[in-house]
Amino acid sequence: MNNLPIRFKLIIHFLLVSILPSIVLAVFVSYTVDRIIEKQVNEHTLQLIGKVNKSLEFYAGNMQNISYFISFNPEVERFLAEESLPEAADPQADMPNRYELRRFLQGFTTLYPEVAGILVLNANGDYVSNELYARSAKKLTDEDWYREAVENKGIFKILGHPNGRNITSHVNYKDEEVISVVRAIVEPETQRVKGVVLIDLKLRVIAETAKDVRLGKTGFLMVLDQAGEFIYTPSHSVVSKISSEWFADGSSGTFSKQVEGRKLQFIYRKSPFTNWTTVGVFSTVESVPEVREIRFYVVSFVFFVCMIGIAVSFYLSYSISRPIGQLMSFMKKAESGDLTIRYIGKRFDEIGQLGRSFNKMLAQINKLLFQTEQQERQKREAELKSLQAHIKPHFLYNTLDTIHWMARKKGADDVAEVVEALSRLFRLGLSRGQDRIPIMDEIEHIRSYLQIQKTRYKDKLNYSLAVDPKVQDSFVLKLVLQPVVENAIYHGIKERRGPGHIDIEAFTEGDILVLRVQDDGAGMSEEKLAGLRACLVKASEPPERLRYGGGFAEGSGALVSSGASGDPRLPEAGGGYGLGNVQQRIQLVHGEAYGLTVESEAGKGTVVTITLPLLKDIRYANGER
Repeated sequence: MNNLPIRFKLIIHFLLVSILPSIVLAVFVSYTVDRIIEKQVNEHTLQLIGKVNKSLEFYAGNMQNISYFISFNPEVERFLAEESLPEAADPQADMPNRYELRRFLQGFTTLYPEVAGILVLNANGDYVSNELYARSAKKLTDEDWYREAVENKGIFKILGHPNGRNITSHVNYKDEEVISVVRAIVEPETQRVKGVVLIDLKLRVIAETAKDVRLGKTGFLMVLDQAGEFIYTPSHSVVSKISSEWFADGSSGTFSKQVEGRKLQFIYRKSPFTNWTTVGVFSTVESVPEVREIRFYVVSFVFFVCMIGIAVSFYLSYSISRPIGQLMSFMKKAESGDLTIRYIGKRFDEIGQLGRSFNKMLAQINKLLFQTEQQERQKREAELKSLQAHIKPHFLYNTLDTIHWMARKKGADDVAEVVEALSRLFRLGLSRGQDRIPIMDEIEHIRSYLQIQKTRYKDKLNYSLAVDPKVQDSFVLKLVLQPVVENAIYHGIKERRGPGHIDIEAFTEGDILVLRVQDDGAGMSEEKLAGLRACLVKASEPPERLRYGGGFAEGSGALVSSGASGDPRLPEAGGGYGLGNVQQRIQLVHGEAYGLTVESEAGKGTVVTITLPLLKDIRYANGER
């Protein structure tokens, strides 16, 4: 994203600000509308199912009332009290009382056209009916429907479609075309079953009630009995079987199922009177017209917002990125070396301010280039003078080499060794003009210096050098040890009684190079140590405020060398480098995290610790990047 041009970033930003909220709003509105419409459709379907259930309950209630009317009729009571006829006799003989009974039953068929037939059966197996008759001489009291009626003890019960019963009708209704209901007629005092009333209800009335209800384009209603068997299902139904496990424990609800590759929505409600469940079935992919219309308007709105947003995004991004691109082209020309280029514009916004600042920057660069050219010319002149000045030190250590070989020739080996050490001291001190040298050269330099001092002080001065192999390939500022060792000799070892010893160590602590100079000289008091530490802090101030010198004010210990003026930061009369110079050089080059620390105690000696960064690359050692 960070590598894209600013124009594309602005376009993406504007599109996200304008189009993304519109799309999110459209999705949210569409989702909300779908949920609301789905809820309304479900509620509407449940209301339709409720009306269908009421119609079915009405017909079932009529059948229940008819069964009550029949059971209280005197002719029926007389029939139920009759003894069984001989087996050879016709149970349907046209006896006067049965004729009146059949006329009575025929009246219900006339008043209620939904009734397909009524049959009254007594406990002896005799029956009377207006439309129904037995298929064979088998006793009807052995039928399942009779036993179920007896088990219900006078409670009205809906059986559903008849299945394999020994009864048919004159109209010859098929089993799937009627619904059977039964009720046992019970003697109140003894609870003895006197007979059973069987009523067949035409399925046509149920079908007419359910088929007129349309759910979408292809939705339909089904009616199931308590066992989950179909009471009614349309001819075009795609559902051949419904498991009772699909329905929840509640009396109504909704669920979705995959049937023959189609996802169908089922909405059901159970009638507490008939124990029938009316189920509405419709496809979930069929959206109602209102939803499609709302989606059309939402999509149209989002489309127009996107078109307008894209156009505005391109225009705004162009108007913002164009002046930036122009300013960038000016900068590229300036980068290629054409510093005469200038931004021309009358804008007063941020781009205009940048352009005017760009012009000022180019003018300042031209000025600085001119100054730099003059400084380079002066630098070359100074280098020439410096080269001439180096002739004298070279002449000096070349002369020392000559003296060294003359002393060897004369047999004065002690003089030759001192002259050789002094020659090495000068050579290492020059270091080809480099300010950073390998640490082993610095160690060799201090060894030559100590060798010369050893010749002077004899047994009074002893020293040891210890260099950790891990630091042998590192680089340090040159001449950081010699001022410290010099002060250790003149103000530490020289001031004590008897011989003294100086230990010089070089080792690492993590990424830090540590140089430690420890002597067992006179040391210093706490007051003088505090003053010395304060002077080291002042030595860290900016260079223009300091005058580099050869040491510090008068005092005892390894670190004190007096200056001519009494100021611890002033140079010693004889010249040379002091501790203030070492402290300031280290912190100017490496930062305030590095430098000198001093620990001392009167009569026990002094320890000076120099911390430097551990540099093992010659490029970093010489300050290159």
